[in-house]
Amino acid sequence: MFYFTNIYVLAAFGTIGGSLFGFDISSMSAWVGADQYLDYFNRPDSDLQGGITASMSGGSFLGAIGAGFLADFLGRKQALQVACIVFVIGCAIVCSSQNVAQLVVGRFINGLSIGVCSSQVCVYLAELAPGKIRGRIVGIQQWAIEWGILIMYLICYGCAQTVSGPPAFRIAWGVQGIPAIILGVALFFFPESPRWLAGKERWEECLDVLANLHGKGDRTNPVVLAEYEEVQEAQRVAAMAKGVGFFELFGPKVWKRTLAGTSVQMWQQLLGGNVAMYYVVYIFQMAGMTSNSSLTSSIIQYVIFLVTTGGILPIIDRVGRRQLLIGGAIICMVLHFTTAGVMAVHSESVTNVNGDYNLKMLLPETPGKAVIALSYIFTGIYGLTWAPAAWIYASEVFPLKYRAKGVGLSAATNWIFNFALAYFLPPSFKNITWRTYIYFGVFCAAMSVHVFFTYPETAQRTLEEVDALFDSKIHPWRSANVNTDRLSARVEEMKSGGSVDGETKERFDEEERKEVA
Repeated sequence: MFYFTNIYVLAAFGTIGGSLFGFDISSMSAWVGADQYLDYFNRPDSDLQGGITASMSGGSFLGAIGAGFLADFLGRKQALQVACIVFVIGCAIVCSSQNVAQLVVGRFINGLSIGVCSSQVCVYLAELAPGKIRGRIVGIQQWAIEWGILIMYLICYGCAQTVSGPPAFRIAWGVQGIPAIILGVALFFFPESPRWLAGKERWEECLDVLANLHGKGDRTNPVVLAEYEEVQEAQRVAAMAKGVGFFELFGPKVWKRTLAGTSVQMWQQLLGGNVAMYYVVYIFQMAGMTSNSSLTSSIIQYVIFLVTTGGILPIIDRVGRRQLLIGGAIICMVLHFTTAGVMAVHSESVTNVNGDYNLKMLLPETPGKAVIALSYIFTGIYGLTWAPAAWIYASEVFPLKYRAKGVGLSAATNWIFNFALAYFLPPSFKNITWRTYIYFGVFCAAMSVHVFFTYPETAQRTLEEVDALFDSKIHPWRSANVNTDRLSARVEEMKSGGSVDGETKERFDEEERKEVA
């Protein structure tokens, strides 16, 4: 049977799973200020709107928790195909919603699918991609989310402007099922993860996949053999313990990785990206825009998000993870505090904004433009840094036997905080107004310190080299300059048919003893 073997083609199709997340984000954010939606669902108050928005995140949390077990049992491919089927079912329920309860159920089912896709697409691509370009390959997942956000927002905007009544949002919500169908069919032509095949002792298939991915089908290619040896070595370690559960992710040899993988997802949410994504229409309405003009300005924000992430992906492996995470947190902290200051000084209290009683604050024209500009800048910085880097980092830190469940737990952490913030933000804008941004600024300060002291640099390293780095006693802030490139040395050894020099061999042996210990 024919399979795609070009890693960029695989990434392009595979990250349709990310676009499902993006579709679901803007499928709600585009309608929170639209009359068709507000009139049909009786203008939900802040608590109810928060619950509607957060229902997808709640389903995603449960989906991400179960994703590791599903992917380990069925394989990465089939787990994603199951998720596609579930997403289509959710879309059918959402687009036929007769009341809020049905809408919440449909979004929750969509969330189950997104929870699986958000964790296992990253695992799948990380296990297929060479270490030197893994960052940009996995980062395409985040870019796909942003494409999904923009495309769905444009669809919703078009429907809101040209279709009257409930058919406006029903058409938009039905269209979002199409990418899931495309991905489900495309996965029949994808190879299975070589590392999952190794975990099932299917070594011949594993070598075939590696040969097709890295050696144009040549099983004797030195790069292929070096990758194969790395996979064998990792699998020997993984075979020492079977039946990994979530509690083992907090064992003495793994807890640092689990802390890094889960906290990076927590911090990504607490950075404040949800403010810019879910409730951008609210922000622009508080800045003095009408419902229609806020929809148009939101499109500009989503384009900025898309362009900045697309711009960083080609160089993300050269820049490194730590610089992006720390620098992004510091800049976003300044932006949040500045936004809070502008709102605190210039806003006036009102009973509603454009008939929306969830909003209690309005800005004059000039300060309003300043807040819009700050929102655009924040979105650009977020797109350059935490938006792609958090998902990449979480996919890199776990060793093979813990990877599917570890990344699943990391994604679940993202979703539980996503749920909390999606629910919290409407009441927050209503009750504490500009002080909402103070909270996010404090979170940004805390995460910059945490990343500096606890996150090792993982860029341009194989997954097995990352294992060696975490098992060492090297301080995270010094990890960027540590040479753990065992794979390149093995490639050169195989090309020459000889052995590595004694000093290098001794270093390899020492690292391997640390991995097994």
